[in-house]
Amino acid sequence: MVRLNGINVAYGDRYILRDANVLVRTGDRIGLVGPNGAGKSTLLRVICGEEKPDSGEVLTEGGTIIGYFSQNVGEMQGRTALEEVIAGSGAVYEIGLELEKLEHRMADPEGNFSDADMDRYGELQSEYLARDGYDLVSRSEEILTGLGISKERHHQMVETFSGGWKMRIALAKILALMPDVLLMDEPTNHLDLESIIYLENWLSSFKGDLVMTSHDRQFMTRICSRTIEVANGEVTSYSGDYDFYLREREIRREQLIATFNRQQARFAKDEEFIAKFAARASHASLVQSRIKALEKIDRITLPPETKLMQVQFAPCQRSGDQVVVMKDLAKEWPLAGGKTHPVFHGVSATVMRGNKIALTGVNGAGKSTLLKTIVGMTEPCDGQVSLGASVNLGYFSQYSSDVLDPDKTIFEEVSDRVPMTTIPVLRAMLGAFLFSGDDVDKKIGLLSGGEKSRVMLACMLANPVNFLVLDEPTNHLDIQSREVLLDALVRFEGTIMIVSHDRYFLKHLANRVFEIDWGKLNIYEGDYSYYLHKSGRE
Repeated sequence: MVRLNGINVAYGDRYILRDANVLVRTGDRIGLVGPNGAGKSTLLRVICGEEKPDSGEVLTEGGTIIGYFSQNVGEMQGRTALEEVIAGSGAVYEIGLELEKLEHRMADPEGNFSDADMDRYGELQSEYLARDGYDLVSRSEEILTGLGISKERHHQMVETFSGGWKMRIALAKILALMPDVLLMDEPTNHLDLESIIYLENWLSSFKGDLVMTSHDRQFMTRICSRTIEVANGEVTSYSGDYDFYLREREIRREQLIATFNRQQARFAKDEEFIAKFAARASHASLVQSRIKALEKIDRITLPPETKLMQVQFAPCQRSGDQVVVMKDLAKEWPLAGGKTHPVFHGVSATVMRGNKIALTGVNGAGKSTLLKTIVGMTEPCDGQVSLGASVNLGYFSQYSSDVLDPDKTIFEEVSDRVPMTTIPVLRAMLGAFLFSGDDVDKKIGLLSGGEKSRVMLACMLANPVNFLVLDEPTNHLDIQSREVLLDALVRFEGTIMIVSHDRYFLKHLANRVFEIDWGKLNIYEGDYSYYLHKSGRE
């Protein structure tokens, strides 16, 4: 059990957490929700002790092991992937090393193994057994494989992995630790669908307590049975999952508004009485009584409305019936020593106007490469791809470096896309994506992941488009922003090809599915639920 009492955290004059009280009970599955920058990650760091609050206390039961997965993986080098995961088990790993040393001495006739050493060995062995230490290696292997790192790569040095794969190794370290309290900050980032499903199943059978943030609504709803909202410095608890939270929050807000309105009506009536009779000596005692009564009342304040980005598509002419035609496409990447890495081959398909296609496949299957081939950012090694008549294309890359200049400001980046647009119109456009005032003068290179995503959306929609090619557009967006984008894409009258690991998003958007599997393209003429059923991935 973990209890936070009266926690205050402020950066400058801005309160991130104000008099926050949180109770993590045995068996809790808590989802932390709230807008980007509200303080969810701060709350996790306070719980695990990485950040000290300005005031308040954090209480944990003695011997409680807390595991924390954050988006900052830290330095990794000098070990294989498997060794890194095993070493992350902390005391269990250290006990294993000490047991190994004692066993070597025990087997050595010259080791001078004493009775005290034997007692120590027995104590360590009992503790190691109690902490499932003997299963640590097999458990670590199973978790790494489940998160998409094949057995062939378990003994690969960690420094040779890219940032996204290092995130998986860091996640595996925390899971293999088997802590009493598991804290997770966006665990599904950088995971493909298969790895998300594995993590979902793993967490469902996890016996400890869980507190996590996630922008994946379906993942959050399936795992978490309790919700805590962090917003405007306040921490509010809800005794249900994310869907329950949405309904209950609206009910609470309506009740608060009704109470606020009643209070304001009473204030208005009392202030009218005071103004009317203030000058009359015969009513002086009544006036003073009303004034004192007003001063004692705790005034209700309404929390500010959460600002949401607004996605509007400019009117665009209709494209031809055939938007993209692919015929026998093949792509391979050159490797050192004259070798090549085949990505896909024999890809033939036609994208029709009005299609909203989910492009799926495991990490490394070639989804991003296929999209880049379609938009002309890379050439196929064989075959051909052509765009249809009157197609105006908008491309969103999951890698901001593909489309954004880190040395430009937000305003410069967007204005360069529409040089004939007036400054007031540009500022209004940026305001729709939550960039106002001096924010528009921030350098792209200094922005957070969520801010870069919003800039890329603004750039993509600065010109009229009728064909959207979207590579992980929901990465770094919070749940509310994702739903705003989803609503806009559902209403979009053009054509869409999208890569996303957000199942809720795809279930409500896609009407066809293209799957890249072992280099070949499988086409499913139905929505995302149909694809899951037919492919056996439900």
